[in-house]
Amino acid sequence: MADSTKKRRNGVCATPAPVSVHPASTGRLCAEVKYTMSFTGTKLALFLGPRLLVILRDETVDIPFPGHWDFPGGGRENGETPKECTLRETYEEVGLALAPEELTYARCYPRPDGDSWFFAAHLSEATVADIRFGDEGQGWELMTPAAYIAHPLGIPRFKDRLQNYLQRSQSDGA
Repeated sequence: MADSTKKRRNGVCATPAPVSVHPASTGRLCAEVKYTMSFTGTKLALFLGPRLLVILRDETVDIPFPGHWDFPGGGRENGETPKECTLRETYEEVGLALAPEELTYARCYPRPDGDSWFFAAHLSEATVADIRFGDEGQGWELMTPAAYIAHPLGIPRFKDRLQNYLQRSQSDGA
């Protein structure tokens, strides 16, 4: 995997679907106004063709889930919106510069320490050639959604969020 970064705007989504925002299981939707106060971070289920891009977290004791498979994303910086945070973190971690309209799904998950957002995007499998791994994590792989959900080192809450997304996508006919 290359260390260098290469800025790229990927235009594979010819007609991007509008972002669908769904209420969390509590029935409360995180509103634009609210996330400016309590939103803490995001994750992105990034599909490159039929597989997910996943990152193996570092093996350090000062982070949650060391040595587990994770999605691109992370903590909010300054006054970022959830979309801005997702796009920045994805670029920093894997060198892919997505356009906001390439995020085709968004769901807010309320948490006591601040809301967390989960996004999804689907890009061409050819995008793999543009990955430039950053300085966080041990490496990256492509996994089928089923493999991630079944993997003992998949992060449990992200497995659940991925399943929610997949079920929602199937019921929407996507």
